[in-house]
Amino acid sequence: MRAIELTAFGDPVTNLRVAELPEPLAPGANEVLIGMEFAPVNFNDLLLIRGTFPQRPALPSPVGNEGAGKVLAVGAGVTHLTVGDRVVPPLYSATWRERMVVAANELFPLPAEVDAKQAAMLRINPPTAALLLSEHGGLKAGDWVIQNAANSGVGLSVIAFAKARGFKTINLVRRVEAIAEVKTAGGDIVLLDNNEVVESISDLTQSGKIHLAIDGVSGESTVRLLQGLSQGGALVSYAFSGGEVSIHTDLRPLLRKAVSLHAFYQARPQYDSQMPTLLREAAEFVRAGKLKPPVAAIYPMSRISEAAQHAIRGGKVLLDLQSAD
Repeated sequence: MRAIELTAFGDPVTNLRVAELPEPLAPGANEVLIGMEFAPVNFNDLLLIRGTFPQRPALPSPVGNEGAGKVLAVGAGVTHLTVGDRVVPPLYSATWRERMVVAANELFPLPAEVDAKQAAMLRINPPTAALLLSEHGGLKAGDWVIQNAANSGVGLSVIAFAKARGFKTINLVRRVEAIAEVKTAGGDIVLLDNNEVVESISDLTQSGKIHLAIDGVSGESTVRLLQGLSQGGALVSYAFSGGEVSIHTDLRPLLRKAVSLHAFYQARPQYDSQMPTLLREAAEFVRAGKLKPPVAAIYPMSRISEAAQHAIRGGKVLLDLQSAD
């Protein structure tokens, strides 16, 4: 069985290889065998490979934080899944391999209409977006949310969940070309993430209150989100895609505005019970065409170095885990 294996923490381009591993054993009680179809190369995959992520497997090890595949066999006691069902494996289960056995209790069959490539991107970004909206800010229908990295997987998912819950979104992007994409996805206001953006927000929202800011960039972009927040608002940070891990600003205005700051990590145990519901809701968004993150490229396992290079440059990259090339 082929798998992409991490040999040492460090450079994702040079420290990954395609390895032949033993076939998984037949599924035991309450287990299923999955034939993996696609898996993304995510930002957090790159962090894990570099050794800067909370998860650090013993090496050498298969890696991959999410993906999708079809059930090939079921073990004793599994009644809610059948052979042929498409499923999303648990988080951080080393998905970059052809086949894997996992516990069945976390799995559910996806709607037949959900494309395998879109299914592969369901496990991390959509639940993250849903929790970012529900865990902070005390939002009600009609409230405004501001976010940066709005054209990212999390950003597009925030828009989908926000629309379903009746929230309005202000979406900041770093490239002019991304504006149309985010508007097409349903973003209410889409602006370039620069120093002029704060001055225009009040007019564009007709002075509406902005209760929540969602930060996936950090650095100067975080400062702009803080400036845009209304009195008593909350900022929650989930990533540092801008490359900075700190902000430099005068914090005294935040004290006067009573802004609260929060950090988010999806793998915290308190979120586990919400995952099945959020994944089902996200799968329905995909089935209905309300959520469709664009895929920049698909690579076979044999071209993992190229896939890693592409993911580092930017754009959603998928691995085709069944391709013989």
